[in-house]
Amino acid sequence: MAVACFPPVHNAASAVSSPFLSSVSSSSSLVAFLPALRAFRKRPGSPIGLICKAAAHGTNRRSLAVSFTTLTLSVAGGVLLREPDANAAILEADDDEELLERVKKDRKKRLQRQELISSSKKETGYLQNLVYKLSKVGQAIDSNDFSTASSVLVPKTEAGWIQNVNSAFTKLSSGPEEKSEVNTFNASLAQLISAVQKNDLQSSKTAFVLSATALEKWTALSGLVSELKGL
Repeated sequence: MAVACFPPVHNAASAVSSPFLSSVSSSSSLVAFLPALRAFRKRPGSPIGLICKAAAHGTNRRSLAVSFTTLTLSVAGGVLLREPDANAAILEADDDEELLERVKKDRKKRLQRQELISSSKKETGYLQNLVYKLSKVGQAIDSNDFSTASSVLVPKTEAGWIQNVNSAFTKLSSGPEEKSEVNTFNASLAQLISAVQKNDLQSSKTAFVLSATALEKWTALSGLVSELKGL
């Protein structure tokens, strides 16, 4: 049986399943529909063109309908798949730009931090002196030597060392977290000095640990870990 293609009335599926199409069974009828066949076969790569090729080779009506449905879904599926890919590419490009901007900002901050540290040799010296003092005080407390611990924390010839340390903290602290650790350190250091002067071993140990922990956190936040020895 010969099958011809013609423009769909409502949609391609209804055209394929039309009773009128199934009545075309003679060569004279086929000749009558040749102009329509040629019109659809101008685009051999389209779904309808491919169906017409199948019809020319004697494909039956059922196969033709299945082929059209398959090709239609395939084409529609391809469009649906391409659109998310395009959107994903746009989103990925936006994410890349945002990531690049964050990297640039982080790099700028690191460079600024390094420049600040490099220009703060005096303040770094104050902090290095603080590390040495805490180390001596920790050893003295561990040995129950309150006399030595007190002489280190409250020296008669270096009364302004705490002010020097705080001036270093102020210059090298740039964020709220760093400033919070500075406040914790100062409060703990005051407790440590008071406990040492009272020869209170337990309170001295507790205050020392709090002071040392706050200092370590601050140096990590401020980027001075590699600049200070003995931490």
